[in-house]
Amino acid sequence: QVQLVESGGGLVQAGGSLRLSCVTSGSIFSPNVMGWYRQAPGKQRALVAGINSGGSTNYQDSVKGRFTISRDNAKNTVYLQMNSLKPEDTAVYYCYLRTGPGRDYWGKGTLVTVSS
Repeated sequence: QVQLVESGGGLVQAGGSLRLSCVTSGSIFSPNVMGWYRQAPGKQRALVAGINSGGSTNYQDSVKGRFTISRDNAKNTVYLQMNSLKPEDTAVYYCYLRTGPGRDYWGKGTLVTVSS
């Protein structure tokens, strides 16, 4: 059974930084895509960033230049380095793993709160 566990969320002032981590375990097929979604209060869950097994990345426009996604395939871990945080980045951040069509796995989420 695949499990994803996020860590690294918390409270930070605007302009600050946080680093999220997501460790996966279980039977994980490659190639795959790992990444992060976020959901702010009253809004739909939206993609923040993704990275495939080969290291290709994609980002939501609003985080380009501020957030960096990376992964350690040996550790089955994905990271999200978030710099220059803004109050509008406040959300629950969810780690995901996609191993094929219709095969998505999700973590329980970690809360990021950015104060102004």
